[in-house]
Amino acid sequence: MKKSICLYFQVHQPTRLRLYRFFDIGKDSHYYDDFANRTILKRIAQKCYLPMNELLLEQIKEQKGKFKVAFSISGTALEQFDRYAPEVIDSFRALAETGCVEFLCETYYHSLAALGSEAEFEHQVLKHKTAIEHYFGVTPKAFRNTELIYSDQIGAKVRDMGFKTMLTEGARHIMGWKSPNYVYSCDFRSDLSLLLRNYGLSDDIAFRFSDSGWQGWPLTSEKFTQWASEAEGDILNLFMDYETFGEHQSEDTGIFDFMKALPKAVLGGGFQFVTPSEATRKLKPVADLSVPQPISWADEERDLSAWLGNELQQDAFNKLYGLEEKLSILADPMLWADYGHLQESDHLYYMCTKFFSDGEIHQRFNPYDTPYEAFINYMNVLSDFIIRVNNAIAEKQ
Repeated sequence: MKKSICLYFQVHQPTRLRLYRFFDIGKDSHYYDDFANRTILKRIAQKCYLPMNELLLEQIKEQKGKFKVAFSISGTALEQFDRYAPEVIDSFRALAETGCVEFLCETYYHSLAALGSEAEFEHQVLKHKTAIEHYFGVTPKAFRNTELIYSDQIGAKVRDMGFKTMLTEGARHIMGWKSPNYVYSCDFRSDLSLLLRNYGLSDDIAFRFSDSGWQGWPLTSEKFTQWASEAEGDILNLFMDYETFGEHQSEDTGIFDFMKALPKAVLGGGFQFVTPSEATRKLKPVADLSVPQPISWADEERDLSAWLGNELQQDAFNKLYGLEEKLSILADPMLWADYGHLQESDHLYYMCTKFFSDGEIHQRFNPYDTPYEAFINYMNVLSDFIIRVNNAIAEKQ
């Protein structure tokens, strides 16, 4: 059997908060920076989503269906596409119609609900599943949790919800001597197959592509295919942010030319492209994978420290999910929508205080000058939200 390549892209745009001052608490409950959300979304649509979707569509046609990819698109991204750039939805629909693109399920709000509330996690997964069916006419069969966060316990829950395939990180401290280039199974549920990201080859494209000081620069499709052919295993899982193309790696780096040439080079090198669900149908797990503590694809540690690594983040997280019991007795759609958007993992990511190995990456994606400003702004918003929840409960009694 030919060695397989599974190419998966994460598509997400956060709902950015406006500058929300202490004096706004209890007086103004509009939390979002609509101008920034619209401006950034429309810019990235022109630089990344539209040209890259067109490129992928061309390659699927040119390779006569042998080129395949997968996406997970967060609910918050879908909402912003609908509001500011509906042509992006149309371009994803065109990809869906080829039958060569798989759309994965995830948490609707790109949240840490898997860590905070089992009920909320299930609610968001079902909400996202419904959204994918609505927009693209397909029912997702495979699952990707926010930022590839995974543990044995999360895997068991995902399998209970009906998914047979889940994506996560090939974290070195979990894998040890084992290679990520095989299919594994959940330690708690052997009927859940796991696809593990090959972070070395993935990051060659996502982070190192334009680094002229990197020993692999310049990266060509032929060179990449050669590296792939030298890797052991049955499958190479290349998972990355979709914004890599045109946004993180600008067009003038040659990233689009690289992606245009890659399918032909890979197929000519004896590989086959597979979607995640195809991969786990064709390849059997080689072993169970034990992941007692959650892992992710973020930072050098590949753990939860990007979102819950300091007291600021933990305080915000605990206060937010501490509201669930009160919200459960309310049927206010506005409160539930705000609760969802306040769960977006980006808000906690902005509060990260790592200043060393991964500090530069955190700064690149952070609209705040300091993590402390991010915390204060978020907690001001959360304070107003708590007042609204308490008022709604008082009115109900």
